Amino acid sequence: MANVELSSLARLPSLNKLRKLELSDNIISGGLEVLAEKCPNLTYLNLSGNKIKDLSTVEALQNLKNLKSLDLFNCEITNLEDYRESIFELLQQITYLDGFDQEDNEAPDSEEEDEEDGDEDEEDEEEDEAGPPEGYEEEEEEEDEDEDEAGSEAGEGEEEVGLSYLMKEEIQDEEDDDDYVDEGEEEEEEEEEGVRGEKRKRDAEDDGEEDDD
Repeated sequence: MANVELSSLARLPSLNKLRKLELSDNIISGGLEVLAEKCPNLTYLNLSGNKIKDLSTVEALQNLKNLKSLDLFNCEITNLEDYRESIFELLQQITYLDGFDQEDNEAPDSEEEDEEDGDEDEEDEEEDEAGPPEGYEEEEEEEDEDEDEAGSEAGEGEEEVGLSYLMKEEIQDEEDDDDYVDEGEEEEEEEEEGVRGEKRKRDAEDDGEEDDD
């Protein structure tokens, strides 16, 4: 809620899970005790560019037990003598004031913190995802191999059946051809025998006629 001409936090809704709140560049001058009631788990609070003038106004933030970073930059309170020492003494739970700790070490970038939090969440999600039990993939591979072997054996069997079938067909065809040839030869032999029989019959008749003469 930065730069929205906000002057009071009285109507702030309850946000128990909220960790970071941006209230910079508004006209807030007091009433900060509402934050502890409505947003008790804040870790980062930016009040820079507001109308905060004295330490008594900031004292209400003592009840934000999880607060680690407070920004009051460009507020009139920063003009007080020993401003930083006074704030760190008053709010002993905070680590960073206006982006620096008590030893003037700069606070980590908030975007980097977000990325780290996101990475941790992703790792947790990956761990929570139920993977296949151990040995499951190996069992699947063994089943696939068995199926492949069975399929190849079946293929070989079909091939053998096909070959034997074709061979039997060829043998049958050859036998049929032989039968056809044999039948033809038998018919020729019968015809020849018939001719011979008729010839003998004629010869016998001729002999009979000669005897009569």
